[in-house]
Amino acid sequence: MATTPARRFAITDVGPAFGLSLLSVLAGLFLPVGPPYRPADAVGLALGALAPLALLWRRRAPLTVLAVAGAFVPLTAALGYAVTTVQWAAWIALFTCFSHSEQWPRRIAAVALAGLSVGGFAVADGGTVGTLDYFGIAMCFVIATVAGDAARSRRIAAEAERQRTLAAAREQADAADRILAQERSRLAGELHDALGHAVNVMVMQAGVGRRVFADNPEFAAQALGHIETVGRDALGELDRLLRVLHPDRDGEPAAAPALTGLAELAGRVRAAGRELVLSPAEVSLSPSGERALFRIAQEAVTNALRHTASGRITVELGQTADTVVLEVVNETPPLPAPSPGRGLVNMRERARLEGGVFEAGPVDGGFRVRAALPVAVRP
Repeated sequence: MATTPARRFAITDVGPAFGLSLLSVLAGLFLPVGPPYRPADAVGLALGALAPLALLWRRRAPLTVLAVAGAFVPLTAALGYAVTTVQWAAWIALFTCFSHSEQWPRRIAAVALAGLSVGGFAVADGGTVGTLDYFGIAMCFVIATVAGDAARSRRIAAEAERQRTLAAAREQADAADRILAQERSRLAGELHDALGHAVNVMVMQAGVGRRVFADNPEFAAQALGHIETVGRDALGELDRLLRVLHPDRDGEPAAAPALTGLAELAGRVRAAGRELVLSPAEVSLSPSGERALFRIAQEAVTNALRHTASGRITVELGQTADTVVLEVVNETPPLPAPSPGRGLVNMRERARLEGGVFEAGPVDGGFRVRAALPVAVRP
């Protein structure tokens, strides 16, 4: 597909190029020019206005832009005008050559083009080019090349850091996905083993009962009892697994919200010899939201007991206008960022299923787990 003219240069270069062109014209109008240079007229102003416009293509073809902008310098001097403003575009083009390329052949070509421009100016200038002028040219050359190389180095370092951040984020997401997939696979295996065994036993018992129903009704009744028992056990196992996969199906009665169990949880922890400070508050959550938040608090406290032997555990529950926030802080020396484990994955999944957010990581003085769920929408 052909490239349209509007896309042949970077949009971000339009403003600087036209701004420099306007500044060059204004400088030509108001800066005094003494002999032997000609005062600014239409031709001199046009040269000052056109040279910066080459910078529109400086990212696409920096060497070509440097050649064009550099040619304006001796041309302006040959026509008898001062190159005070025309030279700006050439130095910017030289800066671009060093900031957008690390290949030495291109850099050598850029230096050669800049040298030709300076040499042409020295030959064509009608004034006296003294030592101070050459010193200024040398300083501009050093600034353009060194600053260009520094800009390239900073850009490469920033891009490398961005790639490292993206890679770390992808690795963490992949690790969490793998753990979640492993957990689901484990639960599927448990479901297959439990229900497969139960169904096989029930089929065998039903077949035996059917065959002896007429001759031995008492044994057939016992077979039906075994089928009922195995079936109930299978339903219990299925319900347990569904509660793990779907926190909103835990099955606790709505009349006894799960958050009321926080006091009992705190009592068990204290009985084990660990200090736990509970700061509860009245919150407005759906029954499934309360159960999910209680499970998150339970898992966070369990992790604190599992990973540290001492230190105070603080459980705070509060509500803002539309958000219920649970924070569990394990006061312990700073811990490294956790690797995704089943506990963290399950807590994050419970919060996500309730439309909330979950965070876990080291903080000053310990390790914090934070879950924020939306309040219940009242009819």
